[in-house]
Amino acid sequence: MNGKILIVDDDVSIRLLVSDVLTDQGLSVTAAASGEEALEKLEGESFDLILLDIMMKGIDGLEVCRRVRDRVDCPILFLSAKDSVKDITGALGLGADDYLTKPFELEVLAARVQAHLRRQSRIVSAAAATGRGPIQIGEICLDAENVTVTRSGESVALSTREMELLTYLMTHAGQTLSRERIYRDVWQTEYGDMSTVAINIKNLRLKLDPDWRYIKTVWGQGYRFVTQSGLIEGK
Repeated sequence: MNGKILIVDDDVSIRLLVSDVLTDQGLSVTAAASGEEALEKLEGESFDLILLDIMMKGIDGLEVCRRVRDRVDCPILFLSAKDSVKDITGALGLGADDYLTKPFELEVLAARVQAHLRRQSRIVSAAAATGRGPIQIGEICLDAENVTVTRSGESVALSTREMELLTYLMTHAGQTLSRERIYRDVWQTEYGDMSTVAINIKNLRLKLDPDWRYIKTVWGQGYRFVTQSGLIEGK
């Protein structure tokens, strides 16, 4: 699978190792040695995925993510020696799609990168395969084929994972979906930290639904995205 990758890390050995393994898989890799350099590159180029170290001098990885997440919709995968639950959930809460702790196996990193690239392409291919046009519910319009979301006509930037989750919720509007089902179908696995579902739901609400009009929590059961009729009745 082709793709343009930006790796941001102040450790030259990690930059070289990661660049080598991803280049061997046919990916195009651009490296940045600092948060400042990464921001400069992101001003002039677009990437399919960003690998981002957290602990760097100057502008750290968290700040880079915070600055670009509202205008960059590609997957962001953090690489960090920090491995506490607070560190991981905090990074995911900023809009990152994944988190890998150092030291890591290069084969695992490469597999994660390829998995995120496949997920991103599935958003487009699934919409094209069904022939489904944009989905409009209330003020929110999802165009999965073109990977865009608007609220009241204003574009809203979502991470790849948030876009996948929103697509899943809106295509199942009116259904109560358990956290386990969402994790299995969107994350494509039954193993892992299912708290990431709640984190991504929180992010969607902050960006699209601060009044909780669309994404409802059904206590003890899961989440439900309202239907158009349900929204009207709920006004």
